[in-house]
Parts: sequence; structure tokens; C-alpha cells
Amino acid sequence: MDDDIDDGTAVAPRKPRKGLYVLPNLFTLAALFGGFYAIVMAMNGRFENAAIGIFCAMVLDSLDGRVARMTGTQSAFGEQMDSLSDMVSFGAAPALVVYEWALRDFGKLGWIVAFVYCACAALRLARFNVNTGVVDKAWFQGLPSPAAAALVAGAVWVSVDAGWNPQQLRWLEWVMLGITAYAGLTMVTNAPFYSFKSFSLKRSVPFALLVALVLLIALVSSHPPIALFALFCCYGLSGYIEYGRRKWKGRHASLIATSTDEPDEAGLH
Repeated sequence: MDDDIDDGTAVAPRKPRKGLYVLPNLFTLAALFGGFYAIVMAMNGRFENAAIGIFCAMVLDSLDGRVARMTGTQSAFGEQMDSLSDMVSFGAAPALVVYEWALRDFGKLGWIVAFVYCACAALRLARFNVNTGVVDKAWFQGLPSPAAAALVAGAVWVSVDAGWNPQQLRWLEWVMLGITAYAGLTMVTNAPFYSFKSFSLKRSVPFALLVALVLLIALVSSHPPIALFALFCCYGLSGYIEYGRRKWKGRHASLIATSTDEPDEAGLH
């Protein structure tokens, strides 16, 4: 009968251990590999491969979040992993690639500009993480880090494909210096860049849009380096155009951020 006596020492059931979702994290790790591959290729003087590695990382980075949402496998771990991967692929990797290819001869100025880009990428990612529930999801606050990396890597890819050597063309070094500084500083502005998050594959679209997508694919396929770089140049300018449009219409808009949690603060206009 002793087995029927409750001594009050019953052990609470153990909570099941939390595991990690494999599928979205595989995409994130693949994007991280793309950034690491770009760094290794740059160290070995293979800058075209380095640029392609960054673009591949950008494609994979755009898929991991969508895969997680489609399969219901979002997690806090995945969000942190994605940010760390982005810092390597779109922060450190482009800075090191462009420094090795075009900025080394500038000496101190070259590595300072490369560091500014890398630091701005870190600031951009940190601000994005704390602003997730504050900003309008239809617009990015500042140039997103993958697009900034595409500007820098695209310029390197186009130049290498054309056979241009920054050691022989002094003007090219200055152009790369300007592109790197522009991409880095634009990441930490308040310029509104369209996020394309409102685009849904489940929603019906006009027939003309499908034709436009076919033409876009054909354009990119014709010569990927120039086409991709031109597209991201247009996108990299679109935020300032949208900012100017808002100011022209008399809407409140600030270009320089003065805080991390109020994207439309008074700030400096």
C-alpha cells in the first residue's frame, strides 16, 4: 500500500529540448560560405570569383527568410544567425575585396574607407534588428547591406570583366573609393528604399508585369556584370529620389538619423 502514498515529491515533467530548424539555417550557412569564399578568392587575386561569391550570398540570403516563413520554421536563433552571416557576407567581405583590389595603394586612406564601409554595415544591421517593429515594412531605413555589397562587388566585377586594372588606371581607384564610401554611408542614412516585401507570389499580377520580368531576365542574362551593376546603381539612387519626392510634397522626412528607434525623427533635413 506504500505505493499509493503521495509524499509530495513528484518530479515535474521535463521540458522537451529545443532543436534547430535545418532548412532555413542551411541557406544561411550557404550565404555565409559565399562571403567567406569571396574573402579567400580576394586573398588569392581572383577578384571576379570573389564578386560572384558575394552575389551568390545575396541570392541565398534572400531565400532563407522566405523559406522559414513558408515552412513555419522561424526562430530567434535563425534571426541572429542571419545577422551574423550578413555581417560577414555583406560587411567584411566587400570591404576586404575592394581593399585588396583597388584601395591598397591609397595607404591609410584606403583601409579607413574600407573600415568605414564595414562599420556602417554593422551599424545598419544592428539598427535593423532593433527597428523591426518600428519602421514601415514596405521601406528599408537606409540602403540594405546586400544592396550596398552588390554596388561594391558589382563595380569590381564590371571592371575585372572589362580588363581594367586599378594599378594602371588611377581614376578607377578614385571611383572605387567613392563607390565604397557612398555605399557605406548610405546604409546609415534615413533614405527610404523600397523593400519589395509587399510583393507576393500568391497574388495575381498584370500580364505586363510578367512581360517586364521576362525582359529583365533576358537583360541580366545578356551580360550579368553590367546588367546587375546597373540595376543596383539605380536602386542605390532610388532612396534619395524617394526622399526628394517626399520633401517636395511637404511630407516630414529626415535624411540623417539621430536615433535608432524613430526613423522619421526631426533630425537634420
